[in-house]
Amino acid sequence: MGARLLFLPLFAVGGAAMFAACGGGDSSRFDAGDGSFSSDSPSGLDSPFGNDAFTGPYSDFPSSPVVDSPDAGQAAPPTSQQLFGDPDAGAQSGGPCLVEPEIGSLYPRNWLRPRFHWIAPGGENLFELRIHAGNQVNDLVVYTAQKTWTMPRTMWDGLRMHSNDQPMSVSIRGGVYATPNLGSIALGSNGPIGIAPVDAPGAIVYWTTSGGSALKGFSIGDETVVPVLTPGQVQEFGASCIGCHTSTPDGLYAEVTTSNGWNNAIADVEQGKTGQVPPFLGAAGKAALEQAPRGISTFSPAHWGPSDYVTISTLGNTDLSWVDLSATSGTASGIIARNGDGRHGGAPTWSHDGNTIVYVSTNAIVDGRLDNGPADLWSVPYNNRAGGNAKAIPGASDANWEEYYPIFSPDDQLLAFDRVASGSMYNNAAAEVYVIPSAGGTPPTRLAANDPPACSGKASPGVTNSWPKWAPQASTTGDGRVFYWVVFSSTRDEAGNPQLYVTPVVVSGSTVRTYQALYLWNQPANENNHTPAWDVFKIPPPPVQ
Repeated sequence: MGARLLFLPLFAVGGAAMFAACGGGDSSRFDAGDGSFSSDSPSGLDSPFGNDAFTGPYSDFPSSPVVDSPDAGQAAPPTSQQLFGDPDAGAQSGGPCLVEPEIGSLYPRNWLRPRFHWIAPGGENLFELRIHAGNQVNDLVVYTAQKTWTMPRTMWDGLRMHSNDQPMSVSIRGGVYATPNLGSIALGSNGPIGIAPVDAPGAIVYWTTSGGSALKGFSIGDETVVPVLTPGQVQEFGASCIGCHTSTPDGLYAEVTTSNGWNNAIADVEQGKTGQVPPFLGAAGKAALEQAPRGISTFSPAHWGPSDYVTISTLGNTDLSWVDLSATSGTASGIIARNGDGRHGGAPTWSHDGNTIVYVSTNAIVDGRLDNGPADLWSVPYNNRAGGNAKAIPGASDANWEEYYPIFSPDDQLLAFDRVASGSMYNNAAAEVYVIPSAGGTPPTRLAANDPPACSGKASPGVTNSWPKWAPQASTTGDGRVFYWVVFSSTRDEAGNPQLYVTPVVVSGSTVRTYQALYLWNQPANENNHTPAWDVFKIPPPPVQ
């Protein structure tokens, strides 16, 4: 095993920013944010490779190379190992560009099995994929004539359980094969990847605009997506388009914005009940929900139950409005006061404890959607539907930027949001995702996941990193690290269409670390997939394979 594959720290490639509001824990083992780590850092995610040894004791990787013989396409020659020769052979740059997984990415422990995909330059048609894990007896070495290789499920099941929180690295070499010789061998992407010591929870439901408007989704670990809701299934009323969806806290229903005058509807997403009207939806609540225009809605578990089924959204492009969905008569809707904020309020997110609403303060709202204009994040107390004094959130209310699409983390400690310098907030190629403590923090932390691999020829700003949503629970390890997961849409794919990506945010004491993005290869690659929602959706299971 060549030294170029070792001594690579599995670090949080986005650097670090201090989060004074995250509280707790011992941050002394971390530096002040240059991406390096001290020798007493926790094992696994933060530990550098210390030597070339295969410490074992696990044998999830086979002792002999895998010579790929796919059902369709060219097989790798049986002499591939001899053709590539020593792991250090060939040029030290100019080889394949690994775009999936991105170097510096971190898998949830329960993720769908890894797929490796690369872009090959200069006629390269034979490849060597090598993965090293510190506690495995062998390296995984794969020879293939394809540009994609997927790890077998049994291998992944062993690796994710045995080598999570362990140092790992990946490299890819390519060459030009013409029987019987291999020439122009060159090393491409190489560096750290990893598996988190925690699972990612819930299910992701997203809006696709390919083949008509619809919601599709999958539970974490599924290798296919399933239809969740189409416009024709919404029984509350008919519409040709549904989007901007939000899960109810119990995961049974989705509130959607429709093309039926840009009002909102709510529908069941359970198997066997798809599209049905919730039994708690009263006549007055239904009428209030269908006032137009509305927009992105939000719920709180603290206000979701009998006599308190409340949703919050924009109303009339100007105000934040609550709706009592269970109201059968009388007043079922009202305005949430935002004292001190003279602009309009849109795209709200409601804290899980039910106390605080964070929203976009802007005058750029059209048909309930954020448009083009100044925008900042402000907060206001819920105060039993009355609202109160509003205030700008430090770190997300900079006049030089438009900050929008806020979303509370599952423990209400953090906010994720989008930011652009100018232009439409609805679908801006320059959008990037940032994170701050929910009470504010300067400067905000820019996610490393905004950046595609440099070798891909794409860069951010420019790849529409938008619509961030947190997983429905955070996970804390025994050493105090808190793992959060974020899904977002990006156009970094080779075809340039919007697709979904996931990345972790890991907080330890007062330090936050971010990682590169993981592509969700279970989604149809030729579809345009936007506005994901990650929650405890009770969606149908995938078909049995």
